[in-house]
Amino acid sequence: MDRFTKIVASIGPSCETADVLRKMIQTGVNVCRLNFSHDTGETQGHKIDLIRKISADLKKPVAIMIDLQGPKHRIGNFLTEEKYPLVPGQVFTFDSNPAPGNSKRVNLPDTDVLKSLKPGERILLNDGKIEMQVLSATPSQVQATVIRGTEIWSRRGFNLPDTDVETSVLTDKDKADLEYALTKRPDWVAISFVQRPEDIAEVRDFITQRVSYPVKIMAKIERRNAVERLNEIASAADGIMIARGDLAVELPFEQVPAISRHIIRECRKLNRPVIMATQMLATMVNSEFPTRAEISDVANTCYLRADAAMTSEETTIGSNPINVIETMNKILTYSDDDAVANPYDWLRVENVPENDWSRSVASMAFLNKAAAIIVFARDTNTATQISCRRSDIPIIAVCDDMMIANQLCLSRGVIPMYEPDLFGPRDAFNSARLAGIMSGNLVIVDEDKISLRKLD
Repeated sequence: MDRFTKIVASIGPSCETADVLRKMIQTGVNVCRLNFSHDTGETQGHKIDLIRKISADLKKPVAIMIDLQGPKHRIGNFLTEEKYPLVPGQVFTFDSNPAPGNSKRVNLPDTDVLKSLKPGERILLNDGKIEMQVLSATPSQVQATVIRGTEIWSRRGFNLPDTDVETSVLTDKDKADLEYALTKRPDWVAISFVQRPEDIAEVRDFITQRVSYPVKIMAKIERRNAVERLNEIASAADGIMIARGDLAVELPFEQVPAISRHIIRECRKLNRPVIMATQMLATMVNSEFPTRAEISDVANTCYLRADAAMTSEETTIGSNPINVIETMNKILTYSDDDAVANPYDWLRVENVPENDWSRSVASMAFLNKAAAIIVFARDTNTATQISCRRSDIPIIAVCDDMMIANQLCLSRGVIPMYEPDLFGPRDAFNSARLAGIMSGNLVIVDEDKISLRKLD
């Protein structure tokens, strides 16, 4: 296996044709992310159908992740489309009045936000370029002092790093989008602006009331209070996305690398796959080559032992999305190969019991110089847990359910194979050969049975 760290590619106008999608998947895409903040309904459904067809034609499992918009907060409109000046120290008002705004006030459509804000809390607009602090607050009006920023205009998004907003994680739009998406059997659903574990329970209830197949839930960590409740949220969810863009607005930007490292370690303890996201190769929206800093950023995804690196605008609206995937694949492949200085270091994960069975499997494979660990995967749990020990030995997950194979596309070092006719220990050698392994020791895991066999 050439690459352990997986690639999640965001799909948009630049890469939604059959030829481009096929080449990207052949080049190394493991998961396709469809952002429901933009296209919805049948447009996204067409993309899902196309990805499924390409996956079947190539006989290569590919996961589909739908990403819901979530409660993204925006201010209302002003009298004109011009930018209105701000002066540090001035008082600016947000209120429930739907009338167009002016230089002193603007409508804030989210009544839940107006009810939640308290004096002393910050309002960060336009990706943090504008900062205000609340002076007074009522359920219909908030007055705030401008701390920094020189102009404001219509429909600016804003973040509330100090405020726990009492609102549903699923907007009406999200519910409609998810209702439709579930008819297309997505493998993963990513939830935006998660604040608490109850948000995950709300989405899971919504899903289980409508379908019986096992959709996985990805919690996006992009709010301060989500970081503070990380363990609870990760335990409730099936995976974590480190959404560094909003995190760097909600928290001091210099803290984001350390927080990312902390999230990855906690996810490994909890056996949850984790994605590193946002602006990994951002300059490749227009450039043929990444910057040296971007190369290091992608490489660090390997060195930190995340499960996957994710593209955003560079594949959705970039000039050459195939080149982006080729570039990311090269960096990840080389960095994965370089990442193992002392394999035992990656078996020692704080707070994982010494007698943990997945640690035993990883240690057994390492000590016997195994060519592969073969898992007969009736669900994702066994392969994912072994993956989270980061033993740097390929995990061949033989699946008799295509959805299980697709979902395992996100787990580091796992080679998912949909082989319903080779589903059992007696077929281990044939499974290994199909995965390109022709000789060496094999560690075979079938439910609670672990064995060591030699492939000649």
